Order: sequence, then structure tokens, then C-alpha cells
Amino acid sequence: MFPAHYVPYYRVSTVRQGQSGLGLEAQRAAVHAFAPQPGQLLTEFVEVESGKKNQRPQLLAAIAAARQQGATLLIAKLDRLSRNAGFILALRDSGVDFVCCDMPDANTLTVGIFALIAQHEREMISKRTKDALAAKKARGEIMGAHARLTPDNIAKSLQVRQANAAAHPQNRQASRLALSLHKQGLSLQQIATELNEAGFRTRRGQAFWKMSVQRLLKRALP
Repeated sequence: MFPAHYVPYYRVSTVRQGQSGLGLEAQRAAVHAFAPQPGQLLTEFVEVESGKKNQRPQLLAAIAAARQQGATLLIAKLDRLSRNAGFILALRDSGVDFVCCDMPDANTLTVGIFALIAQHEREMISKRTKDALAAKKARGEIMGAHARLTPDNIAKSLQVRQANAAAHPQNRQASRLALSLHKQGLSLQQIATELNEAGFRTRRGQAFWKMSVQRLLKRALP
């Protein structure tokens, strides 16, 4: 009997997780352990998206690839799909077979049950968070980031951000290029354009603009 073929689908909830491999490598390890034979895994699809959103272009592409190649969609964990029961049940009824590494023997009934449980967990987490915030507000406590904005915390946060930015490899390369362009007389906006066209991004994965270039130069200039 020929081994089954799978189209792996991975989801991480933030850009930082996608860049660092946090969560993604664990999912890949589970998928490769589930389908260890060479050639079983076809083209993989990686989604960087919040689990609360059901607009998933990479998932739709993975479903289309699985349908076209007669393969099975493979997910490391059921909650990597979504904690929205309706979304999982709609996928279940889409006509494409899918299997979760943590529930390999699940049938349509158990998938539906676990989908409802996952949605219930999400709703309970949201309710507990709202209740806790309401209780703090009722006690007159300062809410949000302002509660932590003491002078010491602000200074420490600034030092940490500056140290992280200076240590970031791409930032060091971008700093050297920005400094060179600055010495050639280019404006901040022109330098930002050059950095972006060269493929550089800030430590947070954003495009450069005048203020971020100014910070780069401030760190680079003696």
C-alpha cells in the first residue's frame, strides 16, 4: 500500500512567532513525526493570523492544493485551525479530508465535539478577562499600560528597547547603510526609501520611515 500524502498547514498568531519559529517549529515536529516517510508531505502552507479571524488565504490555498492532489490536509493541533466551532465544522463539511496530529483517530462526531469545547474555552477565557478588568475598574485601579508608567519603568523600558534594537543584526546592517547614505547627503525620507527597497525592516518587522531612520542614525553616530 502506498503511503498517504498530506498537505501540512501551520498557523502562528503573530509576525514575531512566524519570524522566530516560536510555535512553528513545534508544529513542524509534530507533523514530521506523524508522517515520517519520504515524500508523504507535500507543499506546506504557513498562516500568520489571529485565531479569532476566519479569513485565512493560506488555509484556502492549502485546501485547494489538497483537493487538487487528492491529499489530506494535516494540522498539528485542532486549535491551530480556529477556536470558532462553526469554522471548524464548515471545514469538516468542505469535502476535503483533514487530520490533526493530536487527534489522529478523530471522526466527524469527535471533531465537532472538540470544536465546541475549543470555542467554549475561548469564550470562558474572554469572560474571565473581562470580569477581572471590571473588578479592577470598580476598585478604582488605573487600567492598562498607564498603571505601569512610573519614571523608573519608563527608563528601564527605554533602555531595554534601545539595547534590543542595537543588538538586532539587521538593525546593525541598516545602521551602517543609513549612516553611509546620510554622509552622502540623503534626506531621512530618501534613506528610508533606500532601506526599504534593499529589503531591510525594523526589529518589529515594519518598513522604515523618517522617525525610525532618525533613531538608527542616532545610535550609529558617535
